[in-house]
Amino acid sequence: MSAEIWWLLAVVILLIVASAFFSSAETALTAASDARMRQLAIKGNRRALLVEKLRADREGLIGTILIGNNAVNVIASALATSVAISLFQEAGLLWATLTMTVVLVIFAEVMPKTYAFTYSDKYALAIAPAIRVVVVVLNPLAVGLRFLARQLIRQNDEQEANREEELRGLIELHGAEGDADNRETQAMLSSVLDLNEISVDEIMTHRAEVNMIDSEDNLEGILGQVLASPHTRHPVFSGNPDNITGVLHVKDLLRAIRDDAKSGNGGVDPNLTVQNIAAEPYFIPETTLLFDQLQAFRARREHFAVVVDEYGDLQGIVTLEDILEEIVGDIDDEHDVELAGLTPQADGSWIVDGGVTIRDLNRTLGWQLPDEDAATIAGLVLFESRTIPRPGQEFRFHDIRFRILKRSGNRLTSLRLWATKEH
Repeated sequence: MSAEIWWLLAVVILLIVASAFFSSAETALTAASDARMRQLAIKGNRRALLVEKLRADREGLIGTILIGNNAVNVIASALATSVAISLFQEAGLLWATLTMTVVLVIFAEVMPKTYAFTYSDKYALAIAPAIRVVVVVLNPLAVGLRFLARQLIRQNDEQEANREEELRGLIELHGAEGDADNRETQAMLSSVLDLNEISVDEIMTHRAEVNMIDSEDNLEGILGQVLASPHTRHPVFSGNPDNITGVLHVKDLLRAIRDDAKSGNGGVDPNLTVQNIAAEPYFIPETTLLFDQLQAFRARREHFAVVVDEYGDLQGIVTLEDILEEIVGDIDDEHDVELAGLTPQADGSWIVDGGVTIRDLNRTLGWQLPDEDAATIAGLVLFESRTIPRPGQEFRFHDIRFRILKRSGNRLTSLRLWATKEH
């Protein structure tokens, strides 16, 4: 073979190496960990900063790499074809096509991309300066091609929603492939994403379950009432329960009684009323999202809010602890009681109080009952049956069998539940 053919073969080999470089760079820069690059950048790693800068315009980066990759592939194939024709005449076209296909697939695509994916963080840091030079050189051509592509292809307006779904999918995979700790982490991360979708009326303590204080009662009676309660804050009403006039903290009540005793009156001053002690109530609409309410609690330095509907009627109460429990699960202390109204039976069924919330039931039993249309288990039965059922009636929906045990007026107070299949 002549010296010219040897030079052409050397150029082809160099072009294949360049193709391998472009292919591996594309994989490494897209697969490298965002979190890892951010941490290195914070510590002052210049290459990590360069990787972040390159990936800030992913469309331009990928476009530039593809231009370089395709250019060297086309030139290498053309030169290889020229060499093959010189050596084998017309048969050289077939030999060049087969040889370059195999070589480019194995040595310029599969192997480089496999290596780059395996060592994506390390490799991305190593090649960042060289890719920066390529981006600068080919940027004018990439900008023109990008403009043409945008004219021909409609932009995806659902990109943000898709990113959230992708994040949820990653969290699900993390929990499914791990141990109990990973599954607990998955539940917490999923709950954080749910804060922007759940409103306070889905987790609040319903007004029927709230321990409220009548402002007309005397302090001694109120003291006994709050000491018998597991809670430290209680709504105060005047006249009727919808007229909330304050929120009483047990500490404020005890402090007022102590100060009154120090005054030497020989007992609780009859002029000292709970209304003088209670703090101003903090009202919020029932449609408030948990994320917004968490931010409001932090900004106001509040722990307790009274939930009202569009007419201003009391619906229930929500606390900072309620929102935190949506993220980390139940937070019990020495004064908390177990989930009220949930009693296991020998046959595998459960006796459930009608006021138990669907979210608490799902958390406790690992079920997937929907909570979009009702907050409590009794509300779910009313919604699904479209009637006010009588004791003894049974229903079956969402793979759960429901039997009504007790009813007080129009309120379902006790139900028996069976899971009809594994959840």
